[in-house]
Amino acid sequence: MIPDQFIGAHENRLASTLFPGTGRPVVFFHGGGQTRQAWNASARAVQDAGWTGMTVDLRGHGESDWLAGKEYSFDDFADDATHVGLAVGREYGTRPVAVGASLGGISCLIAQYQSGQSLFEALVLVDITPRMKRDGVERILGFMSDRLQDGFATVEEAADAVSAYLPNRSRPRSLDGLSKNLRLCDDGRYRWHWDPAFLNGPRPVYSGRVASEDYRLDAARALTVPTLLVRGQNSEVVSADIADDFLTLVPHAKLADVTGAGHMVAGDRNDAFQSAILDFLQNDV
Repeated sequence: MIPDQFIGAHENRLASTLFPGTGRPVVFFHGGGQTRQAWNASARAVQDAGWTGMTVDLRGHGESDWLAGKEYSFDDFADDATHVGLAVGREYGTRPVAVGASLGGISCLIAQYQSGQSLFEALVLVDITPRMKRDGVERILGFMSDRLQDGFATVEEAADAVSAYLPNRSRPRSLDGLSKNLRLCDDGRYRWHWDPAFLNGPRPVYSGRVASEDYRLDAARALTVPTLLVRGQNSEVVSADIADDFLTLVPHAKLADVTGAGHMVAGDRNDAFQSAILDFLQNDV
């Protein structure tokens, strides 16, 4: 059985949670700035359908190690995805399905490309393609950077910031989920549960070979495994035109457009998201 951690490309510990089932493993990789807790409901839904769910904290996020060398480029996350996929394959004797949102999706796409299509049995990309709307990406990075140094006095203050950023999403009655994305620091203030070097270090996320759009496009063209793109219809990152371009690049891919959802599809419409991935797992994998 997979333990509560994997080992990444720099011998870094990657925290994980297992949702055991009898079917093929499905590994969930979250987006930048999130943690594996974002996938709990989806992983349970997969488990209830008979599959084996796994969620992973990306390097520098949640309970996973922060890198002493501050290696957080696209390439580094893709290398970790490779290590996770190989470890799951060895343990279960079968290739896992990868579900990746945003950064997690790009990481899995590149890991599959670099493996020669031998790493994952199928791929679910959640509101991410090789092409992205630059203004949408910059808006997300701006929100992540805004309180990077000062943090928040309370969890409620952090919730206010999220509500201002996502005015169309109802504010949750319980802040337990949000609190798992925060860490209480020695100065008594709350900060996001990820290493600031992820954005402003010497090897930040948007650096390295994978930062090249052409390289990411090559990775998409090479896809041969069953592929699903789940897009939020209100996405600030993947427009309808960009989604159509992806389907041209990957003709066998399927598209699930989720109404009422933005870039964080699972958080905005988890019911529709779960329905889309379960349909894909049951009929295409």
